[in-house]
Amino acid sequence: MPHQPVQTPSVERPLDGMLVVALEQAVAAPYCSSRLADAGARVIKIERREGDFARGYDRTVYGESSYFVWINRGKESIALDVKNHDDKLLLDSMLAQADVFIQNLAPGATERLGIGSAALRARHPRLVTCDISGYGDDGRLFDLKAYDLLVQAESGLVSVSGAPGDWGRIGVSLCDINAGLNALVGIQQALMQRTRTGRGSGVKVSLFGSAAELMAVPYLQARYGGKAPERVGLKHPTIAPYGAFTCADGRDIVISIQNEREWSDFCRAVLRRPDLLQDPRCANNAARVANRSFVDGLVAEVFASLTSAAMVDRLTEAQTAFGNVNSVHDLIEHSQLRTRTMPVHGRSVDVPASPWGVEWEAESFAAAPVLNAHGDAIRSEFSQGPARSGTEPP
Repeated sequence: MPHQPVQTPSVERPLDGMLVVALEQAVAAPYCSSRLADAGARVIKIERREGDFARGYDRTVYGESSYFVWINRGKESIALDVKNHDDKLLLDSMLAQADVFIQNLAPGATERLGIGSAALRARHPRLVTCDISGYGDDGRLFDLKAYDLLVQAESGLVSVSGAPGDWGRIGVSLCDINAGLNALVGIQQALMQRTRTGRGSGVKVSLFGSAAELMAVPYLQARYGGKAPERVGLKHPTIAPYGAFTCADGRDIVISIQNEREWSDFCRAVLRRPDLLQDPRCANNAARVANRSFVDGLVAEVFASLTSAAMVDRLTEAQTAFGNVNSVHDLIEHSQLRTRTMPVHGRSVDVPASPWGVEWEAESFAAAPVLNAHGDAIRSEFSQGPARSGTEPP
C-alpha cells in the first residue's frame, strides 16, 4: 500500500501541527491514533520489525488486512527494535518532540525500556501520555494477556448477550473499539487541559475497565435489584415489547416501545386492540415484562398475519420505532450508509465514514502505510536532534 498524504480539507483541522508517536499494535491503540490522524495530527506508528500483527489478521482488501486498512489510515510507519540502542535513541528523539505518546505494549514493558509514562512526562512536561492495557495497573490480573474476546467473557458481556444456549461472541471487537474511543476522549481532554495549565498529563485506559463501564446497567440491576438480565436473544431484557417479530412473508422487524404513550398508539394502530390498555397484564412496562410471553405472543400473532409492507404501514401510522434485521450485504447497499474512498494498492476502497460529521472532514481517507514506508525519512529527520524540547508549546 504506497503511502499517500492525507488530503488536506479546506479548513484547518483541530490537531494540525501536533505530533503523535504510537507504539502500538492490534486494535485499541491504532483505533485511537487513527482518529487523531483524521483530526489533523501527524501520527508516527512504531512497528516491530515483522510489523503490527494486525497486518496478518486477514487478506480480504485486495490482499491487505481489513483490520489494518480500517484503523491505520493516514499514518507514517517506521520499524524499530526498541531494545536496540540506536533505535531507542531515535525513539527518544521523537518523544522529545511529541505532543502525545500512545502505547499498548505488555504491562510493564515501557517502564523496563525507560519510557514509562511518568518518566516521560518528568522529562517532557508538556507531553500527554496514554497507556492502554488489558486490566489496568494493578490487581490479580495485571499481567494477564488481554484480547477482545477474552475481555468480553471476563467482564460478563457475553453473559447478557445473545440467545439462551451456547455462549456467543459479540460480532465486532467491541472491547477493543470502546477502549480506543475512551483513549481518544481522554487524550483530547488532556490536550484541552494542557491549554489551561501548560502541562501534559497521563491517560490510562484498560479493556476490562471499558467493558465493565459498558456493563453498568446489568451490574446495577444485579447488585441492587438482585437479578442480572437474562439472555433473551433479539429482545430487550427490561422493556417489552422491544424486539424482533416475523411477518407473514418471513421478514423480521424489530420494534421498540419506550413509554406508555407509544404503547397506547401501538395498541390502537398496530395491534388494533385498544382493549389491551385496560388489561392489568399490560398496565405499564413492568407488568408487560412480567407477562412477556403473553404480550410478545399477541404481538407475534399480529405480525405473522401481515406482510412486512403492511406492517410497516401500521408502524408508520402509529409512529412506532422500528428497524429491519439486515445482513452485512444489506448494510453495503443501505441508503443511510456514509462511506469515504481510500486507496489500497492503487485501487479505490469504500470504507464506512467517521460517525461524527465535522467541517474539516476530508472527502477521502489517506492510505494505510506499508511497513517501514517512512523509516528512512523519519530516521533522517529525528537523527538531527529535537526541533523543540517538549517543554515549549508546539
